[in-house]
Amino acid sequence: MRTHYPTIIPILLLATAILFYSAGAAQARATGIVGWEKDSAYNSQYNYKERDAIKGKVIKFKEVVPLPGMAPGTSLIFDEDGQEILVHLCPLAYADPQKTGIRKDIKTKISGSWATIAGQDVFMAAKVKQGENFEFKVRLTKDGTPFWTLSPEELAKESSAP
Repeated sequence: MRTHYPTIIPILLLATAILFYSAGAAQARATGIVGWEKDSAYNSQYNYKERDAIKGKVIKFKEVVPLPGMAPGTSLIFDEDGQEILVHLCPLAYADPQKTGIRKDIKTKISGSWATIAGQDVFMAAKVKQGENFEFKVRLTKDGTPFWTLSPEELAKESSAP
């Protein structure tokens, strides 16, 4: 009797890979971060090695869908010396404008990375600082990992870091 294990193993490996991908996609849909995952096309646009900072004031908040099929995100329109800049913050499911704690018309510094998303120049935020005591962080400085992709334990550790 001849066994068919050599042909079954690749099929089982493929099925397992599809199952894990499907589970990850289902989790992203359930958490409202579809398209915002760590290794997504969108997040690959963030370049932590080319960090920059802009200074000015928040004019208003805006809901944005950066790329087709993505979950909606929280962004803001920022005024830097009379130039309006679209700043992407995070998925709406992670923080809506009120949850960010960011206020309009206050002297603000935003650290992050420039990117071209869907043909538009945008600033992808890592940290928003207002005044001496307020910060809203959405990415790790060391590698640009989005906070909304961290485990609860990693997020707690980051939140308690000085």
